Amino acid sequence: MSTAKPAARPLNVALAMAADVGRKVFPPQRLATVTGPLHLLSPEPITDFSAPEAKRLLAETDVLLTGWGCPMIDGAVLDAAPRLRYVLHAGGSVKHHVGPECWDRGIQVSTAADANAIPVAEYTMAMILLANKRVLQIARELRGARAAVDPEGLFPDMGNYGKRVGIIGASKIGRHVIRLLAAYELEVVLADPFVTPEQAAALGVELVALEELVSTSDVVSLHAPSLPATRHMFDAGLIARLRSGTTFINTSRGELVDQEALLRRLEQGDIYAVLDVTTPWVLPADSGFYTNPNVLLTPHLAGSLGTELERLAASAIDEAYRAARGEALRFEVKAEELAFTA
Repeated sequence: MSTAKPAARPLNVALAMAADVGRKVFPPQRLATVTGPLHLLSPEPITDFSAPEAKRLLAETDVLLTGWGCPMIDGAVLDAAPRLRYVLHAGGSVKHHVGPECWDRGIQVSTAADANAIPVAEYTMAMILLANKRVLQIARELRGARAAVDPEGLFPDMGNYGKRVGIIGASKIGRHVIRLLAAYELEVVLADPFVTPEQAAALGVELVALEELVSTSDVVSLHAPSLPATRHMFDAGLIARLRSGTTFINTSRGELVDQEALLRRLEQGDIYAVLDVTTPWVLPADSGFYTNPNVLLTPHLAGSLGTELERLAASAIDEAYRAARGEALRFEVKAEELAFTA
């Protein structure tokens, strides 16, 4: 339990992110909730810490709400912000804008990664259910035939009842997917080297080896973090283990997958893929992923977009209120966690 005391005065809050991100994530109706023990210094986000107005704001800032496009918060920025105690990110990873000096100087850092995981998990769950029901394939057959089609004749194994779903990685997203799938009569298995069988059982799933998961699941969904150690973790060997008819879903990062090996397997016509992420983000115009009939390619839309962006702001602002009340942050990021988180 935190022993911190509530602030004796309102905490001054500033925003730091790209201007367009500020407009989307922190619209006026959301900024209006920054009140009471919190005092918003300006509704306009800082986009350049070296600007005179930014330095004026930093000198008064206790809490910095950050978003995508926030410049790096390094020692020079902290020198200009002597009152800064909290950096609360309305997004996922903090690696791109929070320098090690923040932790060295005792700044508390928080992330809205858990809030950002929710729409990704919802997208994943929807794709799992559609994949097992063979919805996309049957819709394509109907569009081509323009006449009656026999779904069971085309896919006698269609349906979600009793299907085996393999989750790779008990990340925030992976855990949300597991939670959502609990409502369905599916067999869910997990592969994660950092999870014990007892922890997996507490999540309501069975822990299995990665090779077993890949070779026995009807749907394989990737939710591991992007780290040097996980580059191409889903390699040609694992891709070869996928059973005929399996659907592979990637909402993590493209670099985790040997994409050339995946495309070669897809060209055999016996597996399916749902890819919301690729490397590069936008594939070359001649990429076979665009034209392969067994691939559903989406433009990184699983994460927070549209109305979902305000959930990120709500999460960060809630953390600011916890700080103002002297409570422990709910989603604090520790420096030692950076080596194995996205």
